[in-house]
Amino acid sequence: MIRLHAVAGSRSFRVHWMLAELDIEPDETVTYRIGDDSLATPDFRAVNPAGRVPALEIDGRTLIESGAIVEYLCETRGEALWRGPGTPERADFLVWLHYGETVACQLQGLNLQQVFLPDPAMRSPTVIGLEVRRLATLLKPLEARLSGQDFMLESGFSGVDVMYGFAIEAAFHYVHREKFPALVAYAARLAARPAYQRAQAAQGEDTIYQKDFYEVPDV
Repeated sequence: MIRLHAVAGSRSFRVHWMLAELDIEPDETVTYRIGDDSLATPDFRAVNPAGRVPALEIDGRTLIESGAIVEYLCETRGEALWRGPGTPERADFLVWLHYGETVACQLQGLNLQQVFLPDPAMRSPTVIGLEVRRLATLLKPLEARLSGQDFMLESGFSGVDVMYGFAIEAAFHYVHREKFPALVAYAARLAARPAYQRAQAAQGEDTIYQKDFYEVPDV
């Protein structure tokens, strides 16, 4: 039994996509929405006490944390997408896979300010401006790396890239994409993958972002 717990438009997309790359279709996908208390029910807290998605029930256990799930699936089922111990790109695999979560955590702060606060008056233009600049700073190493190669690792597509399918598109809700041409081209390469497209269909309509772009509010 493989059961995926997910929210459309969130880090859950990483797991949808990773499973699609491996031609694995979950036996069941349970979907939730942020803000409607569905993640706070006793049933879900029994899956993940932190009340967060994604969670993947597989191999008789429950995995949480999208980076850990991607790495586990690479190791157990996706050798071509993994760079294991002793391989030349092992260090790069680990560094850039987990850097994807650094970017996602920065997005989380912006999501809170721009999407989830119930009253716009609660937003801080100062904090949002600082967070957007910080996000742009985090994207610059990715822009530089992808200016000279198609994927995050020189050897080609890997589980590392799965970590950025969510993060790059989400970042473009806050930073102007024309400032990051290599990332725009990279996002297009990722989106052209059949597994990416199947994952988008599987996750359903984005439930988080209601705007294409969120400007920094006026002070």
